[in-house]
Amino acid sequence: MTPGSRQANEWSRSRPKESFIEISDARLRYRDEGRGPTVVFIHGWTLDLDLWEFQASALSTHFRVVRLDRRGFGLSSGRPSLAQDVLDIGALCRHLEIERTAVVGMSQGARVALQLAIAPPLPISCWVLDGVPEVPLPGAIANAADLPYEHYRGIARREGMAAFRLEWAQHPLATLRTHNARAHEILATMIERYPGHDLLSPEINAPSGTNYDAFNAVMPPLLIVNGEYDLDSRRRYAQRLSSRLDHCERIEIPDAGHLCSLDNPQMYTAALRRFLDTHAT
Repeated sequence: MTPGSRQANEWSRSRPKESFIEISDARLRYRDEGRGPTVVFIHGWTLDLDLWEFQASALSTHFRVVRLDRRGFGLSSGRPSLAQDVLDIGALCRHLEIERTAVVGMSQGARVALQLAIAPPLPISCWVLDGVPEVPLPGAIANAADLPYEHYRGIARREGMAAFRLEWAQHPLATLRTHNARAHEILATMIERYPGHDLLSPEINAPSGTNYDAFNAVMPPLLIVNGEYDLDSRRRYAQRLSSRLDHCERIEIPDAGHLCSLDNPQMYTAALRRFLDTHAT
């Protein structure tokens, strides 16, 4: 057995027990770890709660770390819906008796975090937007220049999910720069587990564009994160967004691409810890 295989097996054995909750005709997987101020993590497209494995381990000694598979992703059932994600997170927080939380949204999950900021289901202490995409027109899943979604939809429908996964794994939004075997194992497992319900079904129910005046009105402490080698379009949008929002800081994680929580988990976690220590407590 190689060192990488041993590390992956140790990770599998050490993973916490899965928990599930029934919300609006869907069974959602979640994990609730640690004690302290709560932080809710919201993953991006084709991913799931395992994206935050490094961060959960490091932060759960000081924070209550709550992660979920959004409906239709990972091991959660249901039809994907960005609008329903907002309601799901509110329901999960009520179920867990969470009265206040910080929110970390990654990529597509950052769009959900923005909606939570404008119409929060409970008091939110601060927000982190990681690799946030430019908010598309109503009904669209993402900027086609970033993510050729209709192209991938066609592959999934004509050739099947295996063909889609093979091509998607080559896209910059779904590749790693690190050589860490554990990070690659986590990513490969998430992509293999992605069921593709949104590719094989009609368009998902997406929230409309973000009202930045409304966002500024709630005056949230906000951290915007990108990997140093994230897509240029994502980094440019993050710069524009940070210039439009009050109470905002922006950082880039060195030696990391779009998936910077896996590419450089030490620097990423340290940035989260510094921000959360200041604002989540």
